[in-house]
Amino acid sequence: MKTKFSGILLFFLVATASAQTLSNGIQLPEPWPPQYPVPAERHEMPVPYLLHKPRVMPVNNGRQLFVDDFLISQTNLRRVCHTPDFYRGNPVLEPTEKWENTTEGAPYAAPFSDGIWYDEKENIYKMWYLAGAGTMHKESNQTFYTCYAESKDGKKWTKVKLDVVPGTNIVDTCMRDAATVWLDRFEKDPRKRWKFFNIERSSSDKRWQVVLKYSSDGRKWSRGVAQSGDIYDRSTAFYNPFTHRWALSLRYATPVSGRSRAYIENADPETLVSLTHRFRYDIADRNMRFWFAPDDKELRHEKYPEVDPGIYNFDVIPYESIMLGQYAAWAGPENNVCKRDGIQKRNVISLGYSRDGFHFYRPTHEAFMNVNETEGAWNWGNMQSANGTPLIVGDSLYFYASGRRLNKIMWDSYTSTGLVMLRRDGFVSMRAGRKEGFLTTEPLTFDGKYLFVNVDVRRKGGLLAVELLDIDGHVIPGYGRKDCHVLRGMDKTKLRVTWKKHGEVTTLAGKAVRMKFYLARGDLYAFWLSPWESGESRGFTAGGGPGLNAGGVDVKLLVSGKN
Repeated sequence: MKTKFSGILLFFLVATASAQTLSNGIQLPEPWPPQYPVPAERHEMPVPYLLHKPRVMPVNNGRQLFVDDFLISQTNLRRVCHTPDFYRGNPVLEPTEKWENTTEGAPYAAPFSDGIWYDEKENIYKMWYLAGAGTMHKESNQTFYTCYAESKDGKKWTKVKLDVVPGTNIVDTCMRDAATVWLDRFEKDPRKRWKFFNIERSSSDKRWQVVLKYSSDGRKWSRGVAQSGDIYDRSTAFYNPFTHRWALSLRYATPVSGRSRAYIENADPETLVSLTHRFRYDIADRNMRFWFAPDDKELRHEKYPEVDPGIYNFDVIPYESIMLGQYAAWAGPENNVCKRDGIQKRNVISLGYSRDGFHFYRPTHEAFMNVNETEGAWNWGNMQSANGTPLIVGDSLYFYASGRRLNKIMWDSYTSTGLVMLRRDGFVSMRAGRKEGFLTTEPLTFDGKYLFVNVDVRRKGGLLAVELLDIDGHVIPGYGRKDCHVLRGMDKTKLRVTWKKHGEVTTLAGKAVRMKFYLARGDLYAFWLSPWESGESRGFTAGGGPGLNAGGVDVKLLVSGKN
């Protein structure tokens, strides 16, 4: 960390009076959200909880991922960042209907954040996406509506005809830019189960506003129940269940870049929207915060190296024990150059990880979902993430994204929706080669009975063993390496760890314990403690998935199959 930020970090680390303590032991500083100065130059976002860790870390909620050094005390393993496999049947949804075209015939059929979720109550995949509406509003050059589709497997999608505009799958006719459709699994009022944060044009002055709407099923929406002040386009919303607050990720301009982000949060989504407005960094606002600007490690476009990269958008969702952030990392060129050269701007999707929902750590700036700049590719340029993703489908995570192909109708058009698949928890692994390595955690506490791991040791000579230590690093009798049933020749996203005299860790519950993992020729992705032999993690399930609890937390289902 650069020394010029040490004073800022120190302030936020020590100003913790009346601070909220999260389930992972992190104590949020006061004031919260933190109020960092707007930068005049590029630097990475500070992550205070990595510099000042909790003395003991509770690990009761969710799979524990090695996306940063938070859990790690010592290791000689190598961190590896993984990328997903693109589905061979892409795109899974593309423009096919006349109402998906703009007035100039430019086709659009893909989420602009929007949402792709699995609804466990209806046992179906649901998608909301931006589509052209030229046939509905010919007087407007580029008017966009919101459309809806469903799927039984997440791969083949049906554009369901509804009655909002008879004969079409349009679910909202307001002129829009980006949007967020959020499945609120913690909402007690069934009429508000689905929340729609739509970036709409004001009918009076044509400026952008956030408008909040509700639905019980996502097919029929209420009128707006709250509106923001004037904002910039390309803004989205999310819920942080660790802090129990809603937040808006807002497009924002700083001296570093016009593609930076601002932040606002509130426990009530209607209040959140009502308090939101364009934010000036020269005014002390009690609600709005500068969040982050593009840093000095952003990827540059090799054909337009003069362009300073920006963050086009930032979507966030809870996954297991972390908040997962998807950056639309923009490398240029600007719109006028794209139009001149007949190309799409380059946005790739990269990932960041947070344990408090505000500070995000990026182990790599390389693309997680990359463009494919070959003729005819559905994602030649301008990839954008979708809210609700990832979905948990068995041992895989389903991510969806929009992409734009080259076309001669209108340079910034022809969007389709693609699917990529990643191993469950497969963002980052700790890897050992032929020589055996180790990883020792910080002191942990837990209340679960059974230890599980997500590990790949299928190669010849691959192994994983786990040793439990007291807080001073001494082996706890009966839980040493020599007592552990070593895992060999396996590749599973859920494997239980046992010892010769102990099939569980109940007697250690509530005590400060370190875990020491011994690994050879393999990858360790996650570990967690579960109250159940079936291994549910009690973590957050992001966009959901088949067979998961409809409450949004990975807990054991009742025998009847009901949640």
